[in-house]
Formats: sequence, C-alpha cells, structure tokens
Amino acid sequence: MKQVAQNYKSGELAVLDVPPPACAPGGVLVRSLYSLISTGTELMKVGEAKLSLVGKAKARPDQVRKVLDTVAQQGVMSTYKKVMNKLDSYTPLGYSLCGVVVEVGAGAEEFSVGQLVAAAGNEFALHAEYNWVPLNLCVPVPDGVPAEQAAFSTVGAIAMQGVRQAEVQLGDTAVVIGLGLVGQLVVRLLVAAGVRVFGIDTVEDRCRMAEKAGALHCSSPDEAGVATLERSLLEASNGLGADHILLAAGGHSNGPVETAARLARDRARVVDIGKTRLDLPWNAYYDKELDVRFSRSYGPGRYDDRYELQGIDYPAGYVRWTERRNLECFVDLIAREQIDLAPLIANTFPIADATDVYQKLSAGTYPGVGFLFEYPDLVEPVAPPAPVAARPAAPTSGGVRLGFVGAGNYASSMLLPHLQKDEDAVLARVATNKSLSAANAQRRFGFEAVSTDADEVLGDASLDALFVVTRHSSHAELACRALETGKAVFVEKPLALTDEELDRIIVTVDATGNDRLMVGFNRRFAPLLTDLRDRFGTPGGNFSLRYLVNAGKLDSTSWYLDAGKEGSRFAGEGGHFIDTLTWWLNSLPTEVYAVPGPDAGDVLVTLRFANGSVGTITYVGGGNARFPKETIDITGGGRNARFDNFQSASVWAGRKPTTRKSRSTDKGQRTELERFVAAVKSGGPMPIPFDQLVATTRATIAVDRSLASGTAEKV
Repeated sequence: MKQVAQNYKSGELAVLDVPPPACAPGGVLVRSLYSLISTGTELMKVGEAKLSLVGKAKARPDQVRKVLDTVAQQGVMSTYKKVMNKLDSYTPLGYSLCGVVVEVGAGAEEFSVGQLVAAAGNEFALHAEYNWVPLNLCVPVPDGVPAEQAAFSTVGAIAMQGVRQAEVQLGDTAVVIGLGLVGQLVVRLLVAAGVRVFGIDTVEDRCRMAEKAGALHCSSPDEAGVATLERSLLEASNGLGADHILLAAGGHSNGPVETAARLARDRARVVDIGKTRLDLPWNAYYDKELDVRFSRSYGPGRYDDRYELQGIDYPAGYVRWTERRNLECFVDLIAREQIDLAPLIANTFPIADATDVYQKLSAGTYPGVGFLFEYPDLVEPVAPPAPVAARPAAPTSGGVRLGFVGAGNYASSMLLPHLQKDEDAVLARVATNKSLSAANAQRRFGFEAVSTDADEVLGDASLDALFVVTRHSSHAELACRALETGKAVFVEKPLALTDEELDRIIVTVDATGNDRLMVGFNRRFAPLLTDLRDRFGTPGGNFSLRYLVNAGKLDSTSWYLDAGKEGSRFAGEGGHFIDTLTWWLNSLPTEVYAVPGPDAGDVLVTLRFANGSVGTITYVGGGNARFPKETIDITGGGRNARFDNFQSASVWAGRKPTTRKSRSTDKGQRTELERFVAAVKSGGPMPIPFDQLVATTRATIAVDRSLASGTAEKV
C-alpha cells in the first residue's frame, strides 16, 4: 500500500510502498477515503526535519538534555548510534481521516465491515491507504455526512476541546487569535454555541472567511487592526471586553498573548489551543486576574494508553466529553448542518502526489486552510509489496537465514547493525506491527521480505533461526510458537513474566525436544567484564557481589509503566543483572529476598547461590542522570574487583590495583550475536545453558513474589 513518510534526519518526503497493517484486537482496519493535511502541525514537523542537526537541537532542547545524560552514562559512540537510529528512519505523517471499515478486530464488534468512520491519532489515522485504528479513536459517520468533511473530525475535536475549556455560554463574546484551520473551526463552533465572535489573523482572506462563517468582525494583528477590532468588541460587549480569548496561533511571536490581555475583560478566560509563545506580561494578566487555560489535543483520554489502546472508557458521569465523544459530537454537528465545512476545503490531491503537495504548501503556493489527500478506490487490502532493492546483505550461500518478529529501537540500534556485518548471517524476513517499521528495517538492513504478520515469519520454512524482539508481554507465547517450529530461537529479555509462562516454555522444550534457545543476556559477553573475570581468577571460598543499577527516571510515555500488562520494570530489566551474577559465580540462584526502595519501581534484592555466595542488586531510579548506570563490586578470597559502567575495570589482588579501560561502552551484544549465529550454523550448544536461562528467569520472577510476600522466596 501507499503511505506518506518523512526521514527526520534528511528531511526527505516520500510516498512509500509498505505492507498493510494487520487487524489487531481492540480496533478496526480502515481503508482510507480522505485524510486531512494539518497545515499547522504537519508543516511545522516537515520544516523542522529540514533543519541541520544543530537546528534540530535548538528546536528540541528537551531532547538535547536527554542526549547529554545518555552520553554521560553510555558513552559518545553508543549514544550516537541510538540518536542516529531514531533520526535516520521514516516517520509517518497525518492524524485525521475518513474511511471504510474492511475488517473488525475482536472487542470492536460495535463496528461492521463497510461502515463509514472517522478516525484520529498520529499513530493510527495516517496518510496511508490502510490504517488500524483502536476503538476509542474511531467513530461512525452519520448518514448524509460527506466523507471529505468527516475527514476534518480530529482537528474539529481539537477545536471543540478548546471551546469546552473556555466554558462559553449563550451571549458571551470571544476573540479567536489565529484563523488557520483550527481557528476557523473554533469560530464555527462558537457561532453554533450562540457566542459573538471576533477574530485576528495576518491573512486577510482568512479574516473574510471567518466573517462569512458568522464572526462579527475580524482584522489584522497590527495596531490599526487591533484598535478597530477593540472598538467593535467594546461596543458589542457594552464596554466589558471579551469573555474568552482563544489562542489558535502558532509561531514565536509573543504578540498573541499580549493582544489577549488587551482585549480581555476583567477575569476573562484565555485558552491556549495552538503552539504559540507564552511569555505572559505579568502586570497585564495580574491586573485583570486572567484565567489562563490549556487545551490538550482532542480531549480527555489523549495520551492515556489505557483509554486509547486498551479501549477503557471514562464514565460519562465523571468525564462527560472524552476525545471519542468530542469526535462523535463534531460529526453530529456536521450531520445536523450546524457547521458547514465545505468552504474550508481548498483543494484535494491524490495521495501519489503527496511529496509535491507538501513542497508547495510549505512554499505558500496554495491559498486556503483545508487540504485533503484522496485515495484510490481499492476493494481489498493490497498484498505486501515485493521485496525492493536495499543495501546488499551478506552473501546468502551457506549463511544462517534469520527471521525477526519485531524491529523496534533496541533491535534496530543494538542487534541488527551487528548482524548486518556478520558474514554468516542473512537477514531474510521481518514482521512488525507498524508498516513503516518494516519498511525502515528493510531499507536500513536489507531484509529480503517484510510483513506486518508474525505468522509469515514463524511459518517460513526457509529460516534457520527466529528472533523475538517484541514487547515483554508477548515474549513467552512467541517463544513457544517459535520453538515448536524446530528452529533455534533468540528471545530478548525477559523470557517470561510469570512462573506459568516459564513453565509453558519448559513444557514446550520437553514436548518438542528443541532446547536451542537463547535469551539476550548480553552483559556476560561484554569484553571488559569478561576480561575482569579472567584477571580476578577463581580463588577459593565464597564471594560477595554488589550490583548498583542507577536506572534513572522513566519517561511518562514509556510502556514500561504499564506494569499490569508488561510486568514491573525490574521484571523487564532485572534478568540482565541476575544473569551477570550467575555467570560470574558459575552457580545458580537458589533464594531471593526483595524489599522496595524509596521510589516507585525501586527494589533491593538479595540472592543466595548454590555455592554459598551472596549477591545484592540495588535497582533505583532516583539517582543523578549523569552518574554511571551500572557498577559492580566483587569481594572474595582476599581479592576485590570493581567494574564501572563498561568503561573501567580494576582488580585488587596484590599491593595495588590493576585497571583497564575501554573507550567504548561495549555491553556485549556483538559477541553475543556472533556466538548465537555460530552455534546455529555449527549445530553446537547455545551460548548460555538452558538451565541458567530458566534459573535466571525464575529468580527474576521471584523478586516480585518476594515483594508481595515480604519473605524470601525459593527459586
């Protein structure tokens, strides 16, 4: 299928051939009829992508701070690879469309095949021929509503949320500053609500358009224009001024918020809808005690994965207008002809012309505010495209053919670059949930075939090994299905989240006789750490090991926070550290005792091992972001060792320590993958014994059990 995408590193815009998305539970597969071009948000993103790296950094100072913190913890080269991986990828455009349901996923049976729907979401309602849209971001379109007008629904919901934040009443007066697409919709909604509306914009045609929609007077933001509008406003409000100021402007000028203070009455509401500069003039806002409010996108539910992805609605008695109900209300207003969007549609373009359209819109060639892409009248979802020429992979003769389920940021930055360079590895097939992720993987790493269906990878008899690099909750099931094919299997940690999942994997291994399983516990393969272990030696007696993990704060959007579905943060990461201690001691853990730390997600773990050694893991997120992430101290047999974040390693075995350092932060992924591919090719044993994989996973799971019980748990 066709999809519009942009490479954020180069700024390149393209219409790509990508595999159509699969229809997952909790949503519907929609064939697009029209998708709306957001001349504000999208053109800002397009323009930002064309900036130099320095320009991008200036545009996103918040991201620069994160990068600097990562450099301090992981080193320059590792950070560079991660940043370039994110930048040098195609990203989607679009977030508002109207289309026809072609398939209904489990749990979304309120929709039916052939139904006309409006859809929202910058990850779902994309400029693409087909999109999977979750339940709460999709609404039926009433009979009689033109599809091209229903495509405005997402931006309409944004405008509606701004109006709701203003809490307007019949007879109020309002000034809309910024009469682009969102501003025009705000004007229409205010007029429909019985509000006397005024407007300000730099473009005269937009002012006249708003007046035709019912605004009483609109003018330019210069002194003469504002003065004229102010006189009309005071006359209409009996000298009070505006009850509401709605900021729908963008840009870096502070003029909108200064004008808002001038035109607002005492204790008026100022609602920010767009992305404009907000250096509030303190005296002006204080003197009138203005109520400044923000309007967050489509409404309540936005950015809440439980609402948007899991379909958990907010009760109307507590949250009357969610983002979905705003969408429903907007299309209903169109159906009842209370708002007319036809005058806003300036032009409609074929999706195939998207690259040229964005260039001309950025150059200001097309006048107007409303632009749509239209899509060819396809009957059925198109088949995945034939493999396209990509960067040459390693020669296929005699190589180990690999299939990937998942190719997200970790796989793309830490696994695939190493495999691409391995002459014994052939990147044969990849399946991802998102169409562009598959296209990115093929473009960058030369996969022979791409898909959005994991079954196509699992069922490919030509493959020698399967990689499972998906979200944690799917690892155990996919591992079992992969083992049942008889192939070697590499699963990123964790192998399982519960004892029941782990038991199922063990049963599958017993039933199939296939124990050719590897888990991505890469630390034990890190060159500096293996060298430290060799230098430390194996003096007699037991050991004491302390592992400090300065995990850092999670971003508020991280899926790690969804502990109910993806397991606790330690369940996802803790296996790395338990496996490292197990490997160092060459002994399996037998008992786990865990207590919570000072912050949510923190945990302090004590492990006993079969050889009598004791290890502790302090996993905390409240430390300084520039402090090393991982440090290990080992004591035993008259010796000590210190390992500092894959950069420095010291042994105290005599009168003074010996220290070795590394310029890179090599955490062992390259060696780990080389060993796995070599084992698959030779038929030799897997790099980590199966009993160690099971023991480490069982001990990681036992940490949560111990936290719940408050007692030590046997492994």
